[in-house]
Amino acid sequence: MGWRVQSQTLNGSGSERVSMDTCDYCGATFDEESALVEHLGAEHQDELGPIDERRVASQVDDGATGLPTGPLILGGVIVAALLLVAFVIFGMGGSSSTSINGIAVSQQADATGTAHEHGTINVTIHGERIDFSQPQYQAPSGEFSGNKFHFEGGSGTVWHTHARGVTLEYAMATLGIEIERNAIVVDGETYTDSGDTTVVVEVNGQAVDPSSYVLQGVPGASGSGGDHIRIVVREAS
Repeated sequence: MGWRVQSQTLNGSGSERVSMDTCDYCGATFDEESALVEHLGAEHQDELGPIDERRVASQVDDGATGLPTGPLILGGVIVAALLLVAFVIFGMGGSSSTSINGIAVSQQADATGTAHEHGTINVTIHGERIDFSQPQYQAPSGEFSGNKFHFEGGSGTVWHTHARGVTLEYAMATLGIEIERNAIVVDGETYTDSGDTTVVVEVNGQAVDPSSYVLQGVPGASGSGGDHIRIVVREAS
């Protein structure tokens, strides 16, 4: 056998005896049997007898199957957390998007009645201003329209919101208008910011992302002081 117990070895104080395992092949000593067995497999694989071979093989098998529980538990926690995040983003989070008048919008507004604000608007397509005083804009169709964003009282310049979180994209969708940063679709006609056409999408004179910009209004019915929406399509100069 490739090791023996070297007993009766004194420690530094001379008062306590410590057993040590010694390699029969090279004389190296080890405090633990497992360290000796590891040494036998690494340094004397070709010299081992049947008993030593079985002992080395047994320790290798134990190491292969004896997975530490700590990393496994930690890994399970991480996987569970990732699944939860995915559920929030793609499950619960997905409910924030919706379709209005067949137009996909990125963000849903809050419940009707959570706000009552006003602002002004001007949408002009090649010199022709859209008249939002027309009946179809005063009472826009669609599941989420009417109360959250609309025009009323025959005015086509003052918009009304009755919910928090109404984005510019959401507001235009209630009117049947699809809008992006540099594009707009009105009555089935698509206008894009290109070499021949300029598309301006601004709020208070600043370019905005319609999908994320939330309209800010004022209580006053005139809309003065609230966000002024300006959308213009014209020939490029």
